[in-house]
Amino acid sequence: MKDRLAEAVERNKADVLLLSGGLDSSILAALSPKTEALTVRLEGSGAPDIEYAQQVAAIFGLKHQIKGFTIAEALQSLPQIIRILKSFAPIIPNIATYSALKLAKGQGAESVMTGDGADEFFCGYSYMLELGDSLLDKYIRKLNETTRFPSNMFGEYLGLQIKQPYLDEKVREFALQIEPSLKIGVREGQTHGKWVLRQAFQDCLPGRIVWRGKLAMEYGSGAIQLREVFNSRISDAELEEKAHRYNLKLIEGAEKEQLFCYEVYRAVVGEIPQPAPGEMKCPGCGAGIPCGFYHCHCCGFSVL
Repeated sequence: MKDRLAEAVERNKADVLLLSGGLDSSILAALSPKTEALTVRLEGSGAPDIEYAQQVAAIFGLKHQIKGFTIAEALQSLPQIIRILKSFAPIIPNIATYSALKLAKGQGAESVMTGDGADEFFCGYSYMLELGDSLLDKYIRKLNETTRFPSNMFGEYLGLQIKQPYLDEKVREFALQIEPSLKIGVREGQTHGKWVLRQAFQDCLPGRIVWRGKLAMEYGSGAIQLREVFNSRISDAELEEKAHRYNLKLIEGAEKEQLFCYEVYRAVVGEIPQPAPGEMKCPGCGAGIPCGFYHCHCCGFSVL
């Protein structure tokens, strides 16, 4: 595994590595120690990624920048992000990614390396741990065919090459060949995904990095605080009235964020596209979900 991924990193060299200090990006740092690292945070937030990223950068001697983006900058970027993605799925993770890539571009980078794909193909999301081997294998194979990564769409818009070693053909082949059970393991009573990655790199990364649990980018960067901004701008009564008027089933926990984004979507993209022949109608927004897909690209609704 280590050699295969090292070769993929060599084929996907970049000017900048987006470093969160999580397992995926820390492995890339270990395999590309001459690459400049960039970690982003929402200014004024706790941003737990910072401590981990600093430790990893110090271990491998990376030149490391920590950059902040403001709430005002995040909100200003929202229409462009939604226009690029053509989606009003919960937006906060994509705000952090877009901000990082825009900062890299502004500093003259031509290419950026990301950890995209490790979670999808090596079982990094907590809900995957409950699927069972048969459904997990089917699910990952379908993700291989259907997943679109926002960083690619942002990179195209910004004129950046996005380098993704975990999406390298040889790495994907390996991920699809191994048994799902090799992607999940138990240590000290706790179940972990990405087991094969953790085992392969435990000799060159600190234990607190190897066994660090999944922390979504919106939490690690502190950008989750933006949800309070969305919540403050929409009252409970307005949420109920508009969700009914627009006929939307909003994602639990992100309802006001999603409604806010939907109104931006209406302004910069337009109406929700109707299902094409053979597509399933999304229970969340009414858009079309192609046969075999598990998620609505338009609103993020899961039909798994």
